[in-house]
Amino acid sequence: MERAVHPITQNHVWVDVTRHNSNVPPLAVKNPDCLGLLNKLDRSKDTWVQHYCILKDACLYLYSGIRSTHAHGGIYLQGYAVREQAYGSKKSTIELKPPTDEFKTFYFCADDSAENKRWILAIKASIKKWRPFHQVLQDYMSLPPEETR
Repeated sequence: MERAVHPITQNHVWVDVTRHNSNVPPLAVKNPDCLGLLNKLDRSKDTWVQHYCILKDACLYLYSGIRSTHAHGGIYLQGYAVREQAYGSKKSTIELKPPTDEFKTFYFCADDSAENKRWILAIKASIKKWRPFHQVLQDYMSLPPEETR
């Protein structure tokens, strides 16, 4: 009963890395998958808010500017679908659609279509690095026995 009330939480290296990355300035994040300015749609106010963004390991860190000391938000993108889409007056936006409806859909846009395409390619590549565990295990189990030794 005690464990149900106070579940045991396990620390994982992934959580530590994410926590570290969100607590350093944007240019201190090592080997980002992509970085630059993006505008994020704030649906409650129907306005676009500019952020300096760092993409690393399928996590998009949002900073108020390039001189920020830490991220003020982040989005784990594992399982998200990424596509270019028109939204309102914007002809080209980046739609980040979650795998289920319990999560939020996000809309971003860069200053131009070419920059949107650069971000879309980087986000897709970053997400692709993180396949579900069952898929990795299935791939491993399908290898010939001599390759699994």
